[in-house]
Amino acid sequence: MVITKYGIVSASQPLAARAGVQMLELGGNAVDAAIAANAANGLMEPAMNGVGGDLFAIVYIAKTGKLYGLNSSGWAATGMTPQLLASRGLKRIPIRGIYGVTVPGAVAGWQALHDRFATLPLSTLLAPTIRYAQEGFPVTEVVAATWAEYLRILNADSEAARTYLINGHTPREGEIFRNPDLARTLTRIAQQGRDGFYKGPMAQAILATEHRLGGTMTAADLTEMQPEWVTPLSTDYRGWTVYELPPNSQGVGALMMLEMMQHFPMADYGFHSTQSLHTMMEAKQLAYADVLRYVGDPRMAAVPVAQMLDPQHAAERAKLINPTKATCAQAPSEFSSITDRKGGDTIYLTVIDKDGNIVSLIQSNYEEFGSGVVPDGGGFVLQDRGALFTLEPDRANTLAPHKRPLHTLMPGFMQKDSIHIGFGIMGGWNQAQAHAQFVADIADYGMNIQQALSAGRFTKTTSNSGAS
Repeated sequence: MVITKYGIVSASQPLAARAGVQMLELGGNAVDAAIAANAANGLMEPAMNGVGGDLFAIVYIAKTGKLYGLNSSGWAATGMTPQLLASRGLKRIPIRGIYGVTVPGAVAGWQALHDRFATLPLSTLLAPTIRYAQEGFPVTEVVAATWAEYLRILNADSEAARTYLINGHTPREGEIFRNPDLARTLTRIAQQGRDGFYKGPMAQAILATEHRLGGTMTAADLTEMQPEWVTPLSTDYRGWTVYELPPNSQGVGALMMLEMMQHFPMADYGFHSTQSLHTMMEAKQLAYADVLRYVGDPRMAAVPVAQMLDPQHAAERAKLINPTKATCAQAPSEFSSITDRKGGDTIYLTVIDKDGNIVSLIQSNYEEFGSGVVPDGGGFVLQDRGALFTLEPDRANTLAPHKRPLHTLMPGFMQKDSIHIGFGIMGGWNQAQAHAQFVADIADYGMNIQQALSAGRFTKTTSNSGAS
C-alpha cells in the first residue's frame, strides 16, 4: 500500500503520475493533479488516450461531502446519419477512418474541471507534458509492445506515420519518443484554454482533415461542444454506496449487476467459487442485455434509468438466475441492439490530495489509436467513438448529428462511513462487469484496495451480453 500525508496519484504511466505529483507539491489540489497526469498519459500512451478522445470524471469534495459528475463525451458531426453512410455503401460504421470520428471531448473536459475546481493555471498543469513532448521520454515495456501491434494502422495514414513512427518503426522499449506537434497543440491550449483547440489553427486542421477524407464535421460542431455536469447514479451494496455516471455511460450496468447480486449470499459462496462466479456472470448477462438495448444519449432518446435501477426490477431479474445452470443468452427487459465492438484503449487515473478531495477520471480514444487519423500538425489521433452507434432505425443509440454514442467509459466511486474510494478499471466493455467484481471484493470478501485491484476477474470484452 502507498500511505502518505500529502496525497496519491494513481496512473498507468509512472511519469504521468509524477506530473500529477508535481502539481500536489506546488500546492495544487486533486483536480490540478488529475489534469496534469491525464495530459501526460495522452503523450506517453498515445494508443490509449489523448486530446482527440473523450473524458468522464467523478469529483469528490471532502469539505462539503458532495460528488460531481462530468460527462465530456463528444457528439457526431453535422450530416452524419445512417442515410449518408448507406449512400456511401456502408452497412455499419467503420472502426478506422473518418466516419467513426466524433468531436473530441477531453480538452473541453479539462476546461470544465479547471474552471470549477482547479487552483493552478492551465499553463502550469500542462508544462510537464509539453516539456516531455519536446525533449522526449523513454517508452516503457508494455506501451512499446502495444504500439508495435498497430504499425499497419499507423502506416495507413501518412500523418499518423510521421507522428508515431521513428524511421518507419514503432518506438522500442527504452527508445526516446518525441512529439513536437503535440507540444505545440498543448501550448495553444495552455495559452488559450479550450479555444486553443476548438477554434483557430487546430480546429482548422481537424476540419481540413475531415473534409479531405469525406467527413462532415463543421466548425460549429467543434465550438459548440460543451461538457455536461451530471448527478452520479448510486445504489447500496452491503452498506456501501456505489456511484456511477448516468447514460450515455455504461455505468448503470455495474449498478444493475450489484442490485441483482444483492439477492445472493456472495460472501457465503466464497471468493471465486464456482457459485460466486456463476452468479456474477449471469447478473452480467442480464445487466448488459438492458444496457445494450436501452442506453443512449438521454438528450435525444428516452433512457429508462429509473426502471433499470428499480429494486423491484432487480429482484425480478435476479429470479432469472438459475443457481445450477448457465444461460447462454438473456433477453433484455421489456420497458435496439447494437453492433459488436471489442474496444479497450483506455486509461484510468485517480487522485486524492491532502484535504481528502478525490478525482476519479477515465479517458480514451476508444480503439487503440482511435480512428487512425491524425490531423495535420496536431500530434494526436482522432477518436472513433462513433463506431459505437447503431445504424438500425429508431433505437436509443441510432446515429444522429450532435448525438453522443453509448459510451464504455465509466469512472467509479464508493463510500461507507468515513471511507471514500475513487476507482476505475480499463478495458472497453470490461468496465461495468469489472466494477461490480471490484466492489464485491471489498464489500463481500473484505479485501483492501490493493488486493481488490490485484484479484483476478472474469471478463467478456465484446458488447454482447454473454460472459467468459
